[in-house]
Amino acid sequence: MQRIEEFVDERQMTWCIHCTRPLAGLETNEDHVPSKSLLAKPRPHHLPIVTICRECNTGFSLDEQYAVTFLSCVLAGSTDPEKQPNASAARALADSAALRARIESSRIEYATRGGDTRILWKPDMDRMERVVLKNARGHAYFEYGEPMLEAPAHVRLLPLESMTATERDDFEGLSEVESLAPWPEVGSRMMTRFATGEDMAGQWVIVQEGIYRYSVQQADGLRVRSVLSEYLATEVQWEH
Repeated sequence: MQRIEEFVDERQMTWCIHCTRPLAGLETNEDHVPSKSLLAKPRPHHLPIVTICRECNTGFSLDEQYAVTFLSCVLAGSTDPEKQPNASAARALADSAALRARIESSRIEYATRGGDTRILWKPDMDRMERVVLKNARGHAYFEYGEPMLEAPAHVRLLPLESMTATERDDFEGLSEVESLAPWPEVGSRMMTRFATGEDMAGQWVIVQEGIYRYSVQQADGLRVRSVLSEYLATEVQWEH
């Protein structure tokens, strides 16, 4: 990824975007958005980074481990560590029998009328949503300088393949309504991306091709969408 210079008003940089506590006097960490564990190695250079308190950064660790491992198992169709497309998920499954058992228990096989065997996975939605919201707050702050301190109107997760064609067009920004979406704020990183096309494909910022992309738009407030492994679509919406 290309480096885009910081533009955030210093007054917006004084508190943690997750717990809202003032950063002055707190131990802080530079947090990557998206979480590095969601990406494949070698990871891109100049990943977006935001400063948050250390307590929040470490507090998301177990949720991120679960989300990354669950998604990897879904893509692999198995909880076998040797079959995982994500290296960190493979290590987590090999190291924790409890985590593997928990994810395995969410795997349901059923037979179709045609005799095929299908698999359903039921994630811990609270944990998945916390990870999605954590990254969405980071994307909003990095691209627009907006610390989204209030609870969002909604957090949604849905496999792309579960969408209708119309829903997919709307999500991807291909509908007529989406094409008229307002341009980003002048001076924001997102406006720089729009103007230069850096790391962009349409309205999407491509972090790692086929692995992670995201979009941040001022649409009836602020909306952050992401796609993980070209499988899981997410949306977080904050209203005005």
